[in-house]
Amino acid sequence: MAEAIDGVVLTPGGFLRGRLALTGQRIAAITGVPVAESAVRGLGLPIVLPGFVDTHVHGGGGHDVMQGGDAIAAIARLHAGHGTTSLLATTMTAPRGEIETALRALAPHCRERAAGGARVLGVHLEGPYINPGRLGAQPDCARLGTLEEALALHALAPIRLITLAPEIEGHLALIGPLNEAGFRVQIGHSAGRYEDGVAALQQGARGFTHLFNAMTGLHHREPGMVGAALAHAQYAELIPDLLHVHPGAIRAALRAIPCLFCVTDSTAAAGMPDGDYRLGSQVVSKCMGGVRLADGTLAGSTLTMDQALRNLVGLGLPLDEASRRTSSHAAAYLGLQDRGQLKEGLMADLVVLDAQTLQLQQVFVEGESIELVADV
Repeated sequence: MAEAIDGVVLTPGGFLRGRLALTGQRIAAITGVPVAESAVRGLGLPIVLPGFVDTHVHGGGGHDVMQGGDAIAAIARLHAGHGTTSLLATTMTAPRGEIETALRALAPHCRERAAGGARVLGVHLEGPYINPGRLGAQPDCARLGTLEEALALHALAPIRLITLAPEIEGHLALIGPLNEAGFRVQIGHSAGRYEDGVAALQQGARGFTHLFNAMTGLHHREPGMVGAALAHAQYAELIPDLLHVHPGAIRAALRAIPCLFCVTDSTAAAGMPDGDYRLGSQVVSKCMGGVRLADGTLAGSTLTMDQALRNLVGLGLPLDEASRRTSSHAAAYLGLQDRGQLKEGLMADLVVLDAQTLQLQQVFVEGESIELVADV
């Protein structure tokens, strides 16, 4: 069944005032006349952008990825209702048996998208190959990574990203074999020096996990892991909830890293009222928009990608750039050819926004109209 959306559509070539037609799962056609980005919101027409792509999702709607069972279906519905059309289910540092249980539960959802939910592209293995001195909110179960274990876990569910601390003995040499096996390696939860970050990039690491958080910071005589990212990275994640990273640091990263992209690092508390929730094996508390461990450590977020887009625009980014930072760059980073932009023949993954408020009006995942989720 064909459907058409009239408004201002963001294409790879810029905004068009016109119509996007979709048939089944795909975009059938986009027609219209060019519009300057500066004029788009003043037209008052619905704005059509690519659906959001989130590479770092721990939970949502009261459910946690590590729970197993049908938790991921509920998580995918919550985030789809906020405009995320594709995501990576992100595991916590945990004993191998717990990770295996989570991956077995994720596997069928990676093979087939549940109605009403985002596409689960695979898994982001955020731990356990991290530095025990930079756990952040991860449980104290860090250990040395091996190719054999990564392949064994991948056999249970498709792992797309692996976060790794390169300064741990043996990890620098592991990056090449992980790349050759098809994994993308990100640097994160690291106490490494600038030189460790540069060496990891030279070995084939592709990005950085939640830039600035749980890594050595920038000092003018010791640039740290943040300095390596700002000086050399093409891609990096960033959490733009305005709690994890100061707006000034966000602006610096946006200027320095060409394809910086946004993630939510969302927890079970996303889309839920204040209270206590699970993050892997730990209890976290949501209060005043943040999620923390009992000792006050930030523990993921309650961010959704529609709010991430609005936050970027609020920081002064043009809407087309904010869209790339919440969709296209992450899709390119993952090597996705069929989504992350609006173009004839690609998946009909898209969001329709009110021109004035940038609030969601419609979401389509692979051509399916998704029920929106109201903010709590």
